[in-house]
Amino acid sequence: MNLLPKSKNQFTEVDYWESFFKQRGSKTFEWYGEYAELSDHLHKYIKKQDDVLIIGCGNSTMGQDLYDIGYSKIINIDISQVVIRQMLSQKGKNRDGLKYIQMDALNMTFEDEQFNVILDKGTLDALMPDDSEVTLLKINQYFDEIQRVLKTGGRYICISLLQDHILKAILNYFPNNNWMFRAVRCYEAEKKAVENGENSLPVFIVICIKFTSLPRKVLEINLGSLEKMQRFEKEEDIILHISSVQQAAFVCSGLKRCSLGNENEIVLDLYQPGDTNPRFTVYVVDGPLQRNNSQYAAFIVPQGRETEWLFSTKLGRKHLVEMANHNRLAIVTLHRGQVYDSLETVKTELSNTVRDLAPSSLSNRKVRNIMEQYSFFSLGSDVGNRDVKYQGHSEYSGDYVIEDVEVDADKFRRLFYMNSQLVIQSEAKLKTVKSKKGVSREIVDLLYLTCKHHLYMSMAAYAATKEKDTSSIAVIGLGGGGLCSFLHKFLPKTNIVGVDIDEDMLKIATAWFGFHQDDKLKVEICETFDAVLFDVDSKDSSVGMSCPPKSFLECESLTNVAKVLGLFIINVVLRDELLKPAIINDLKNHFQYIASYKLKEDLNEIFICSNEKIMLESLNEKLVFT
Repeated sequence: MNLLPKSKNQFTEVDYWESFFKQRGSKTFEWYGEYAELSDHLHKYIKKQDDVLIIGCGNSTMGQDLYDIGYSKIINIDISQVVIRQMLSQKGKNRDGLKYIQMDALNMTFEDEQFNVILDKGTLDALMPDDSEVTLLKINQYFDEIQRVLKTGGRYICISLLQDHILKAILNYFPNNNWMFRAVRCYEAEKKAVENGENSLPVFIVICIKFTSLPRKVLEINLGSLEKMQRFEKEEDIILHISSVQQAAFVCSGLKRCSLGNENEIVLDLYQPGDTNPRFTVYVVDGPLQRNNSQYAAFIVPQGRETEWLFSTKLGRKHLVEMANHNRLAIVTLHRGQVYDSLETVKTELSNTVRDLAPSSLSNRKVRNIMEQYSFFSLGSDVGNRDVKYQGHSEYSGDYVIEDVEVDADKFRRLFYMNSQLVIQSEAKLKTVKSKKGVSREIVDLLYLTCKHHLYMSMAAYAATKEKDTSSIAVIGLGGGGLCSFLHKFLPKTNIVGVDIDEDMLKIATAWFGFHQDDKLKVEICETFDAVLFDVDSKDSSVGMSCPPKSFLECESLTNVAKVLGLFIINVVLRDELLKPAIINDLKNHFQYIASYKLKEDLNEIFICSNEKIMLESLNEKLVFT
């Protein structure tokens, strides 16, 4: 038996509802949740002494439930005579104050200002299938009737999915007629739908309060689980926030029904109400479907670990899902600038989102247990530690932050540009030393290379200088100066010059990363070098290459480099592997000998190029010769 209408416009037709209730019989049909899920919100705005009107009551038991707990003055109306007869037969003898009347909500026969509360549970949604001129005239008539029969200070409570055209109609009418507007998301109704195996769409409760006049519009929403309301100046802001919730729910609904496949993932940023900066980022990743795998869990990445290959790249996250033996993971990263009390607090905050992202194949019992310990896992028992040491601005690179993070038992200092917050621009390991007086302090360990690609660049630099009495090396891209400082210790006889286009980098390197200039280590320009090391990030995210800037590998640049050096050592980071053949071809056009090393656990690939025949084989057996 199909009880769904053939077109959405049938919701507005009397004959459709008469047929609907005849077919359904005495079985109740609850739009957008039952009394149990909605009661906490309703009790805030309905007093037991209020005169309550329920418009479009259908065969919902809402009126009976309210009456039975002490709301003694309730009138229910519906356009369907069939359903009114059904509800009168069910009312019972002990509900004298509960009335059911057949009436058209657009032409009510009640007196002016008769009611304290008007409750609309899905009726507006049924009356307004579109925003055509005919429909809008009908809805304005409906709103006019609500305004007429509701007392000053009374509340119009509308439970709705708030489709865009419906929300705009409400905001266009009530705030412009001296009504206070408030919208609250009802998570309880959504949770119940999930537990029943139904698709969960965001359910909202709109509360419009009638005043004779207001000094200014009052527009409030609460779309989270917090008690605090957000207040906005413009209706457009309300529409934008509610729309974002609905779009996220649409994505979640799609994720329940299907797998993302082998190459795709969904990324969601989660915000606290009123905050413009994200609090969490959630990556939903599906692995190859395996019968013996666990179906679903959330993985919380501790602070400071989000930049690691396993969490910051699509390939790494895919690998994590397979390592964890799950068919789907919701991988959650935490953002700088936010405060996280504990891992347990984070789990509680994420529980609704994690539940919404569960696949439909997960049993209802397991969905209810998503908040339990075994459904969340992480790298440790806490959320990690992120200590922001300094925030500044560079004219060339923009805003940046320097922070200390703990990874396992070690502590590292990192430089990030805020326009690419998942990319570590510079990193140094910290160590604790004691002065002669026994006072402990943390300093940068200049003999420790945190970036593995720097090791191979250093080995190539050693090969270029080891047979020479005097030698010089240029490091293009000073950053925090870690590579320059290591080479200074590693090659004490070599003159090392750091080159960077951003003058603020020298200040950062000196103040925070232990960089110090002397007669063998300087930041200046020289004409010729035995080796040039390119370790420069690109600011252009559109070319599929994070390192180096595209211009560094163009013909003119490579021609100039080949003239002034012995060994050209460059760090290349590709997001698009299709670019690699052209890069190799360009390098071959300028250098006779090319070797490379590709890091397995990262995107970095070191290219070592020369026009002199040198024993590159002695550097490392893992080098690949092109």
